[in-house]
Amino acid sequence: MNWSQETYIRAYRFAAEAHLGQKYPGTELPYLLHVGLVCMEILAALQVERERDGDLALQCALLHDTIEDTAVTYEQARDEFGAAVADGVLALTKNETLAKPLQMSDSLRRVRAQPPEVGMVKLADRITNLQQPPHYWTAEKIARYRREAQEIYDALHESSPFLAARLAQKIENYQRLERS
Repeated sequence: MNWSQETYIRAYRFAAEAHLGQKYPGTELPYLLHVGLVCMEILAALQVERERDGDLALQCALLHDTIEDTAVTYEQARDEFGAAVADGVLALTKNETLAKPLQMSDSLRRVRAQPPEVGMVKLADRITNLQQPPHYWTAEKIARYRREAQEIYDALHESSPFLAARLAQKIENYQRLERS
């Protein structure tokens, strides 16, 4: 096995505490549902891509939204999980000082500078997010979200052939939603 249960448990508990009280958008479900789904995608990929550093991938997956969406700082993540994990989580965090249209390309540039396991998390995150869109999304918003997913695929598909194939399928399915 290319990951440790103890490392997973430690990061999972940290994420649960950091996201405590947050809800999955549009539901009453805890936000940790999203984190768990991203980890499920990583675990599936690690079954196939056994050469990957599973501990790095899973810790980054569990913590990927903590700096962006909670009070957790880079320094706290680094002190608790080390520089490699904190750097990965920071790369996965949108730089909100940039104009919105520049945030994705900036994030992808920073993710590409990290080990491939960080790219795996970005792929898994978008796979998880390409579920049925909320009923109030316009056709243009759905199309924009799919184009953004394609941008992620184009930039990071080499990080994980397994997850890239999953994302490509999700993008194709999402495109059908634009037509309906």
